[in-house]
Amino acid sequence: MNDISQLLENFRPPAFPGSLFLSFEGIEGAGKSTQIVRVKEYLESKDFRVLVLREPGGTSFGEKLRQAILGSKNPIHPVSEMHLFASSRAQLLTEVTMKELNTPGTVVIYDRYIDSSIAYQGKGRGLGTETILKTHQTFPLTLMPHKTFYLKIDPELSYRRQKIRNAPKDYFEKQGLEFYQKLVEGYEEALAYFPNRIAAIDGSQGEMEVFEQIKGQLDQILFRESKEY
Repeated sequence: MNDISQLLENFRPPAFPGSLFLSFEGIEGAGKSTQIVRVKEYLESKDFRVLVLREPGGTSFGEKLRQAILGSKNPIHPVSEMHLFASSRAQLLTEVTMKELNTPGTVVIYDRYIDSSIAYQGKGRGLGTETILKTHQTFPLTLMPHKTFYLKIDPELSYRRQKIRNAPKDYFEKQGLEFYQKLVEGYEEALAYFPNRIAAIDGSQGEMEVFEQIKGQLDQILFRESKEY
């Protein structure tokens, strides 16, 4: 724990006054995409400039990596997975995110960030959280969102929602129930290490119930008198 505590000390949110960096996390079917759309619309109604980015992706380089990973027909070594996601993340941070956050009144929303690496490669692939954190010790990978919304559902609900959605499955969605259970364990581990940043929300609730909880937390961040975000 001491070694991990030292690694955690190196992470910081971006220091751009008046701008906000958010991320959404959860296993497939948690409702991330739906809530990101609602949050974007809400923030824009409050006159914020909102940019939504996905991982891996968001840049020409990142989108090529996304296609290579999610479209892979052959197993990718866990270490390769970890570094591919970190590579896409570093490029997105430097090429897009930091430049956009430099404009006051901007909110950048990520669909997945480091917590996905902790869940998918750290726990799901067995590399361990410490390995993921060590990979993120070099700037810009030391940058953390100001707030992360983790939409929490169990693997059984994930499978039911995926079945209803009936969309083609990508590289990770084809994994079995045991893998999804490991992902949940990974997200819980991330929550334990980043309790102030990550807000866990029951994703099994109705769409509007989930949104109202997210909106309540956003309002506390955006409209508190200190404005120290």
